[in-house]
Amino acid sequence: MATTSFPDASPRKKKRAAAPPAPARRDPTGSDAPGGAAPAGVCTAHASPGDLVVTAAEPEFARQFGLSADEICGYGLLDLLRSPVPVRLREQFAALSSGRRRRFEERVTGRDGTGRNFLADVTGVAVRKPSGEIVGVVVFLRRAEGAVSGGPVLSALDAQVLEGVASGESTVQLASRLYLSRQGIEYRVGQMLRRFEAPNRPALVARAHALGMFAAGQWPPRVLPERVR
Repeated sequence: MATTSFPDASPRKKKRAAAPPAPARRDPTGSDAPGGAAPAGVCTAHASPGDLVVTAAEPEFARQFGLSADEICGYGLLDLLRSPVPVRLREQFAALSSGRRRRFEERVTGRDGTGRNFLADVTGVAVRKPSGEIVGVVVFLRRAEGAVSGGPVLSALDAQVLEGVASGESTVQLASRLYLSRQGIEYRVGQMLRRFEAPNRPALVARAHALGMFAAGQWPPRVLPERVR
């Protein structure tokens, strides 16, 4: 299968702006009132609204991405945090920055210092002045247990089928390319739908992305070698 790699799939650091004072820590589990203690295992970063550039971060947040607290400043949140539905994540942050939402929760994928993907749950909270003006965004991140070393493993043939589905190939196209019957393709897709608890093919691809099955920055999509037996 032909593979095209983008020149640089790693998060890119944007031009660093002057960082405003970090807002008081907020409780991601409920109230937007400042001063709430974040639960154990949660680390935070602050970003400017609109461009979503990181202006301050706890050392533990930066370590998730193989960076120091100083190095991560200037990176864009949307470069660090990937979603199986990128448009939805952008819309969530846009709603925070515009004041249309106060908070949201999302399951995302990040990349650690070794280049491997990990899963995490994030909560985004809008920081407001008493006047209601949005002055910043706070992101609370909790890394999912076993998200780097664990995860589904597919047979080589199932991996090729999943890659084809992610590329938008039809059953007929997959059957022709992989020298299988249409029934054989449908059987394997059906098995993966049940295994990944997905109701349809788009949901299967989204679930596979969320689980870190695919190599970042490659088209056509390729399943990571460590996820193929």
